[in-house]
This record gives sequence, C-alpha cells and structure tokens, in this order.
Amino acid sequence: MRVLIADDEPLARDRIATLLAEIGGTEVVAMASDGREAIVLCEERQAECVLLDISMPVMDGLEVARHLSSLLQPPAVVFCTAYDDHALAAFEASAVDYLVKPVRKERLAAALDRARRFTGERFREVAEHLPNQQRRTHICARIRGNLKLVPVDEVLYFLAEDKYVVVHWTGGEVLIEESLRALEDEFSEKFVRIHRNCLLAIERIGGLQRVPDGRVFADVRGASAPLEVSRRNLPALRKLVREI
Repeated sequence: MRVLIADDEPLARDRIATLLAEIGGTEVVAMASDGREAIVLCEERQAECVLLDISMPVMDGLEVARHLSSLLQPPAVVFCTAYDDHALAAFEASAVDYLVKPVRKERLAAALDRARRFTGERFREVAEHLPNQQRRTHICARIRGNLKLVPVDEVLYFLAEDKYVVVHWTGGEVLIEESLRALEDEFSEKFVRIHRNCLLAIERIGGLQRVPDGRVFADVRGASAPLEVSRRNLPALRKLVREI
C-alpha cells in the first residue's frame, strides 16, 4: 500500500516511517510538512493511504480530509493527533481511524489493516460526516486535470456562470463545481453578495460609483474592472461600505 505521511514535525514523520518499515507491506511515497503540500503530493504520488496530522500549518488535517475526498481516487485517511479528545468521537462514528501520539506499532498496524479495506467511495461517505464548521482556507479546483488550491484570502470574487462558479483571484481564474449559495453560507464573514450571480470579497471593496444611467458599480481592489451591484443588494452593500 502506497502511504503518504503528513506531519509538520520531522521527528514525528521519521518515527512513523520507521514503524511502517518494521510493520512491512507499505511504501512511503512522500512526506509532507503542511496541509497544502499533503494534498498536492497525495495526488501526484497516487497515495492509497494518508497518515494525517490534525494540527498543521497552512491547512489543518480536517480541511485536508475534505479536499482529499474530492480527488478522483480518494485515499484512506488515518488521523493522527496529540489529543485524545480532539473530535475523536466524530472520527470513530464515521469509521475514520485515528492514532494518538506517540503512535504505537500495534495500533498503527491495525489502522493500516482498516485502511486497506477503505475504498474511495466509502471515504466520500465518511467525509460528509467530518466536522465542517470551520471555514476552508483554500478552494480546490482542477485545471486541465491537475489539482489547484486557491487561498481564500486571495479570492477577489466568485461569479456564477451556467453550471459553474468562476473564482477570480490574484493569480487568475479557475472554475469550480460549487453553488454560489453554498459558498455564501460558508464564507459569509468574508464575502458579500452584490448580485444574484456574484459574491465579492469584503476586504477588496474599493468603493461604489454610480454611472449616468443610474446603475451602481463596486470598485474591486486587484480587479481590472468594477462589478455591477443589483438594486436588491445595494442597500445592504452601502451600509457595509459605510462600516468598513
């Protein structure tokens, strides 16, 4: 079984790798020191199992698991944690295994046995029950088949077009298959609806301007053109602009 180890502590990664070598039957295809790297390496190296620390920089293990569930071939995920009360009840109820540090060889071997029986489809089912109250820090998209992680803090606005949502960010544009309403619910503290088809990052609002025909546009810091504001959303947006 192809295994990826994701932990921000080098000693912890080395210890897991040593235990895996003693247990046998696995190949460590990559090691990651943060959550973003874990997702990228998992897809690149086609890992079948990810030993995933929960507390990591850039992106924590819970968010990583949510993104991994969207891969074409999701790996089995075994959570690692230094705290035996860190949402373990939720993981156990969802049949996602977990290990409490320091990891024991016998416990790791048992987790690997479970991982071998854990299909990608089953992981998608489990992922629906993972704690998701915490907002994502990245948006997951695909460009010509390759995974692309866009930092939410770099998104200028979301624009709905046909069946997709176009993510306009500081690095360009990507398409995602998520609804604008779901994005609005998840990121309500960071984005405001300015039109039925557009969510604008609050910190990117540069002001409002009215054109001769009466329409109102929002200036967007970092964008090449302003965005039209609907009459329905204008009162709330004006109030917000006065407050920021």
